[in-house]
Amino acid sequence: MRVLNEVELLNTRRKLRELEAIHREIERETGGDGELREMEIESLMRLINGLKEEISRSEVHQTAGGKV
Repeated sequence: MRVLNEVELLNTRRKLRELEAIHREIERETGGDGELREMEIESLMRLINGLKEEISRSEVHQTAGGKV
């Protein structure tokens, strides 16, 4: 389990916002290869969920009084 320090946590939140924006853009797209778009969406969701888990673990660790 990896716990992020404050700078890493801020950067991870920024990356999460950027990935979520990209995800919304891809979902709105039409045309092109639908199967490829679905694979992109799945990949982005895995990244987004991973970042959310990292953020949650770090926040819980900080709330519990652990040192980062």
